[in-house]
Amino acid sequence: MRFSKNIFMPFVVLGDPTYEQSIELVKTLIDHGAGSLELGFAFSDPIADGQTIQKANKRALDDGITTKKSFDILRKIRNYFSIPISLMLSFNIVYNYGTEDFYKKCNELKIDAVLCPDVPLEESEDLVKYSKRYGLNQIFIVSPTTTDDRMKQINTICSGYVYLVSLLGTTGIRDKINIKLADHIKRTKANIDLPVYVGFGISKPEHVKKILNDGADGVICGSAFCRLIESNLNNFDKMIKDVGDFCQSMQNNEKTSFFKVF
Repeated sequence: MRFSKNIFMPFVVLGDPTYEQSIELVKTLIDHGAGSLELGFAFSDPIADGQTIQKANKRALDDGITTKKSFDILRKIRNYFSIPISLMLSFNIVYNYGTEDFYKKCNELKIDAVLCPDVPLEESEDLVKYSKRYGLNQIFIVSPTTTDDRMKQINTICSGYVYLVSLLGTTGIRDKINIKLADHIKRTKANIDLPVYVGFGISKPEHVKKILNDGADGVICGSAFCRLIESNLNNFDKMIKDVGDFCQSMQNNEKTSFFKVF
């Protein structure tokens, strides 16, 4: 299985802050030990994201990123390393590209998984069909309010891993994780026979350590990386260093002061 246990999965938006810099940033994440990657396609109205990732989307769009250019970045990343890659993007992008063509392209680039957070279970027939046809995992989200019965339904069509949202709300840097998260992880694992990756609000190495100790198989972190990019737009060398150091610290569970000023 490509999506295994004890995985740290960083998220960044393709094309943020520029096409070329985005490629170097993703390579930096790989070089600093990311177990897998979640990569976003920039969109003007990302429904699940807070201000930090919204700004990352806007920076990429302002620089001229397109779906084609995003696929070009993915091709270069694939040529660099074979790390598992999961895409998180609005279905609007998939639909406008052509749903089957999108999945076919992902297959060509050896992408491992696709998640469209704005597609509910009841509307996912085409996504599941093409994910199976082209050998991709179709990822679905569960939240603290997802019922056991709905999780069991998701379990019948989800593959690769399931994305457990740690809290109600949008993405963003939080000081503390949900005190009930351990219970949510336990309930999810009882209903879904896949690795459980937890995202939303994770911004510290101690968050990663606790979530893994609570039984999760992987931890996803995005806003913290996008904030580091935003904070170093005028100094790319420092941006690369901070992103690499932070990625490594999140896996080593070392305390870091990257975000004490925010």
